[in-house]
Order: sequence, then C-alpha cells, then structure tokens
Amino acid sequence: MAELDTSSGGGKKGGKVRTKKANTKVDLTAMVDLAFLLITFFMLTTSLSKPQAMDVAKPDKDEENLDNRLELKASLTMTVLLGKNDKVAWYMGEAGDNAPTVESLRQIGSSIADNKKKVDAANVGTKQNFVVLVKPTEGATYQNFVDIMDELEIRKVKVRQIDDDNIMDLEKQFMKEQGIL
Repeated sequence: MAELDTSSGGGKKGGKVRTKKANTKVDLTAMVDLAFLLITFFMLTTSLSKPQAMDVAKPDKDEENLDNRLELKASLTMTVLLGKNDKVAWYMGEAGDNAPTVESLRQIGSSIADNKKKVDAANVGTKQNFVVLVKPTEGATYQNFVDIMDELEIRKVKVRQIDDDNIMDLEKQFMKEQGIL
C-alpha cells in the first residue's frame, strides 16, 4: 500500500513541551489504480495509424516477357522527366515529335491537369486512360519523385509508370541543353 507521510518530525525546542501532532497519512493506492486503468483504456481504444503505400508499376526487365508488354498510345501518354534543381521537362506523345516543355515542379500540376482534360475530351466513350510516364534522372532527388507521385494522385491520374532505366538519348540531350540533367 502506498502512503504519503506528512509528519513534521516533532521534538523538543528550547525546553518547551509541545503537543504531538497526529501523523497524516494519505493512501495513494486508489490513485495509482486509476492511473493504470486510464493508461490501459487509452492504449486499447487508440487505433494506430496504418502506413499508406502507393502502387508503382515499372517495366519488366525479363527478355522473355516482351510479348506481354503493354503498348501505350502516343496520344494518351505524357512523359515527365525529373531533372535537377526542382525542374521537370514534359512532352505529350513520342520523344522527338513534340518539343519538351521545361517547368518547375510547382507548375507541373496544372500541365498534368490540362493534358488530362484534353486526352479525356478526345477519348469520350472509350475505355482508354490518360497515362503519365515518369522518368527520374540522376539529377532528380527522392523528394522530387515523391512530389510528382503526389501530384499524380491529387490529379487522379489512374495509369502511371516509372521508368528510370530507359531514358532516350533525345531526352538526355534536351535536358543537357536546358541544364537540368
């Protein structure tokens, strides 16, 4: 049993006789029990946050699975090249057909939204989706990659792929000319 002793340790001072005060004892057992009950209650009723993961699709490297590859229509595809200094280059369609546009990472969200609207409007009634192909380069940071994936989630882009292995020479050359590779 837990107790709190508040006695003053009475004794004689200067020969005077004082009456002895009764020791006051406070029983803390109930307080300790209540504390443990509250801790237990909150531990059992609290839900732990579940980690949120995002599905990421990357091209298959096996040579035997080349027959099962999904061919993307150029008219539905937007390629985003992540560069250094929070810069991105993007283009619609195939590399070389359209000149890439260089923007900051903050501006790419509106470009994604505009291109998604154009593709969706051109393909009304079909089951074809807008596709964004993200290609991070050596100069890109992990934070840039997370930011672009978040932007794709915000803009509700259903089909997105990451390909950091197959960056074309045209794309590398353009990024070097712009100073973002």
